Amino acid sequence: MYIGIDAGTSGIKAALVDEVQSVLATRTEPLTSQSPHAGWSEQDPEAWWCALLAAIDALRDSHPRAVAAVRGIGLSGQQHGAVLLDGGGRVLRPCILWNDVRASAECAVFEQRFPDSRAVTGNIAMPGFTAPKLLWVARHEPEVFRATRHVLLPKAWLRYRLTGEMIEEMSDASGTLWLDVGRRQWSEAALAATGLSLEMMPALCEGTDRAGVLRRELVERWGMDVPPVLAGGAGDNAAGAVGLGAVRPGDAFVSLGTSGVVWATTDRFRPGPRAAIHAFCHAVPGMWHQMGVTLSAASSLAWWASVVGRSEAELLGELPEVVARPSGLLFLPYLSGERTPHNDAGIRGAFIGLERSTSRAQMTQAVLEGVAFSLRDALDGLAGAGSVLEQADVIGGGSRSATWLGILASVMGIRLHRLAHGEQGGAFGAARLARLAVTGEDVAAVCLPPERVETIAPDDALQAAYGAVLPRYRALYPALADFAAVP
Repeated sequence: MYIGIDAGTSGIKAALVDEVQSVLATRTEPLTSQSPHAGWSEQDPEAWWCALLAAIDALRDSHPRAVAAVRGIGLSGQQHGAVLLDGGGRVLRPCILWNDVRASAECAVFEQRFPDSRAVTGNIAMPGFTAPKLLWVARHEPEVFRATRHVLLPKAWLRYRLTGEMIEEMSDASGTLWLDVGRRQWSEAALAATGLSLEMMPALCEGTDRAGVLRRELVERWGMDVPPVLAGGAGDNAAGAVGLGAVRPGDAFVSLGTSGVVWATTDRFRPGPRAAIHAFCHAVPGMWHQMGVTLSAASSLAWWASVVGRSEAELLGELPEVVARPSGLLFLPYLSGERTPHNDAGIRGAFIGLERSTSRAQMTQAVLEGVAFSLRDALDGLAGAGSVLEQADVIGGGSRSATWLGILASVMGIRLHRLAHGEQGGAFGAARLARLAVTGEDVAAVCLPPERVETIAPDDALQAAYGAVLPRYRALYPALADFAAVP
């Protein structure tokens, strides 16, 4: 038996998985974020710990025999967060999260101090990454920075609480801007540019490696027969890829979650910073991945639902299952800034083309189309970085909408595959990594892809219509950038 733990922004999910990779039970404990100032996003790490304990307590209560037989635990988690610890391992301040944009100015400082950063780390310095956050702390909270002795990412901090070990794996470490991604080791030059040293960083391992053993008091709390091994684990997207079996070169998926992701697995380090493509280590040894990201995917629809006071299901129910033509409006989904291709934390979204006869259904369709255009930008960015995709699996909450998938396939111009079990997510991938850490099995033998139950192909006429709209969508960015610059 294995447990996968996914430490997300909105909740901690624990999944109990058996020897034939069936999910016996899951439990999710909700989390909230705090935003003390505009553009800030923080969480108290202690809230993660309480939620993790509650989630596994619930699995123990419902499946005591299965939990007793657990041999491995895997961790997945939100990336980029900065947990700062003093010399005694105490948390010094709330964790600055991945969607916090306060460190925009510090990105330029980091790249000025480390001119080779893009070549070494494979990424443009963005305020969501970890290194600029530390420069912000050094500037604005110098007493906290002086007291900092260790810097951990969210799931590494949870590992520390579970095992007493400070260890991080490659996929999550790639999102710090401190990793030499091609060499899979910390970059001393990147750390020095942030005022840090190797001694302050956790030890590195692969996601399939053994990385600590569960503390004795927790073994007793959950009634486990033996102390389970913890796997290195994975960042959230890499864990999702492991769960989908996207572990071979050329494997690809699109995620329609809170944020949107276009992922391509590669067998070598292929950075594409010009289009703000992320190039990270994969969670499995000897593999990397490229990733284009839009920050507001399904969260755009959730925002629109909150504005009009309807559920997302109600709004989608007002649309046909297959749309006949573009909505006639344009929606720019830059509600929280944008990653690929603009790398612009300050840009904000817009509806364009409203008139008196515009209906709520048209606006809903425009929201779906706007996210699709943003993901098309990510797809084209990947192509420019060497990964040309013709098909991809699709996961995330948005993948349940046939309407949205039809729009997405026609905007992106690729075949999309709906999966039989596409919603298992990071916790399932983490459980697979736990199994690999315990058994040493071959990655390909364990990380099998789920069954594809439907393929959505682009509609020729709709693809042509969206192809005519795409240049108009892209032409709006400069105007929005100018607007965002006005105080």
